Amino acid sequence: MGLEWQDFLTAVALVLIIEGLLPFLNPEGWRRALAMIVRTPDDKLRTIGLGVIITGLVLLTIVR
Repeated sequence: MGLEWQDFLTAVALVLIIEGLLPFLNPEGWRRALAMIVRTPDDKLRTIGLGVIITGLVLLTIVR
């Protein structure tokens, strides 16, 4: 397996670990958060998503 695939799969594994932390540590809070997300308008979710993408790209640029 090439280094690029290994890096990609490592990143996916880390995302899964991080995503699993909240429901594991605080399932009730996770449910409340999901309920709030469902009620959030699409334009606000898109803005939040764009902010997260930009933050991730900046962090990736700094680290790499």
